[in-house]
Amino acid sequence: MQIDILTIFPEMFQEVLNSSIIGRAQKKNLVKIKVYNLREWTKDKHKTVDDKPFGGGAGMVMKVEVIDRALQDIAAGYKILLTPQGEKFNQKLAQKLTKQKHLIFICGHYEGFDERIRSLVDEEISIGDYVLTGGEIPAMTVVD
Repeated sequence: MQIDILTIFPEMFQEVLNSSIIGRAQKKNLVKIKVYNLREWTKDKHKTVDDKPFGGGAGMVMKVEVIDRALQDIAAGYKILLTPQGEKFNQKLAQKLTKQKHLIFICGHYEGFDERIRSLVDEEISIGDYVLTGGEIPAMTVVD
């Protein structure tokens, strides 16, 4: 299985993915995991991945253009948006995901996503009814 993770904090994944059972699975080539920095797909000198919400409101949201470019560059896979509104992650969903050959996880941050990003993914997943600072911990949870 191939797993790709899109994030603005790739350094958060190093210890988790290179340790324990996940680390051993990678060494045995049972799974290939690659973490991408979304800033690689920005076009401005400041590597901006967020913007003010189009309709107004507080905070900043992840830009659709950056995520769209990233998804176009990565080989086709089953695209998952990690979001509080998604289907709650459980064992049944975990078993469903194991049938995929290639998973792509999109980790949000800030106040959320540009709503157009939802049209780019195959599924939205939530790991529970609580607030986290971003999608990195949910991605680690689902990958584990």
